[in-house]
Amino acid sequence: MRLVTYLQGDRARVGVVGADDTVSDLDDLVPGSPSDMISVIEAWLRIAPRLREAAGGAGIPLDRARLLAPIPRPRRNVLCVGWNYAEHFAEGREFRSPAGVQEIPDHPALFTKSPAAVIGPDAHVRHPGPHSGELDWEVELAVIVGRGGRDIREKGALEHVFGYTVGNDVSVRDVQRARHGGQWFKGKSFDTHCPLGPWIVTADEIPDPQVLDISSRVNGETMQSATTAQMVFPVARIIAELSAGMALEPGDVILTGTPPGVGFARKPPRFLKVGDVMEMEIGGIGVLRNAVAPYDA
Repeated sequence: MRLVTYLQGDRARVGVVGADDTVSDLDDLVPGSPSDMISVIEAWLRIAPRLREAAGGAGIPLDRARLLAPIPRPRRNVLCVGWNYAEHFAEGREFRSPAGVQEIPDHPALFTKSPAAVIGPDAHVRHPGPHSGELDWEVELAVIVGRGGRDIREKGALEHVFGYTVGNDVSVRDVQRARHGGQWFKGKSFDTHCPLGPWIVTADEIPDPQVLDISSRVNGETMQSATTAQMVFPVARIIAELSAGMALEPGDVILTGTPPGVGFARKPPRFLKVGDVMEMEIGGIGVLRNAVAPYDA
């Protein structure tokens, strides 16, 4: 099932994308349903059986619906994993200081992005302009937590997943690597630098998140191409690590790392410019498209 957040007039609503690529309001299909995605996730056990029995609604064509990020404003920081594809770790080796991490650690590298950075499909990513010229792309599988919990065991961790979407961990590289004491948060959290979408595909349609093709294109040119089978730490391990001593909550967003092919590691480096169009694609989910706009747009 594909679930979207879309604008109905000036109101954000939750919709269901049908097999005919039309968007039906969830409340039309299941009266009394919440209008925001986090509340839908929290009430999913009540909603899902009724939704499966609901007759198709009078939807609007998908290409006429203005989609927002599936969760337009997460209630806390987006949880992120770095260096989760061995080849991506290797391509950045020369950019780490000699005293820095030179081998893949035994536990995932964790950081966060500001919830204010989240935007949806076709929204503009703002170029950092006066602050940097090193704007980069990172396609990532995004996990949406359904059932929260603390100290979740890896063996049953996927039972806590509500669904999956496509993420783009847009990064300002010099800010990330050389400023603020080596902490990544600021370089990863510029406004508009966390596109998510175009929808959430519920977990029942993706029983194994480690068999998905994942790729990125800039202006139609393929930059990254891999599969999630190449993750160093699979989704279940990430959930177990994040939840150790820290409760996960319904609606939490987890970015699971990016494969090789990012701009800063290319020879010569290639950074995004105003007007560039990024397309992030994950098999079984879809394509997340965003263009780069001027800083003051």
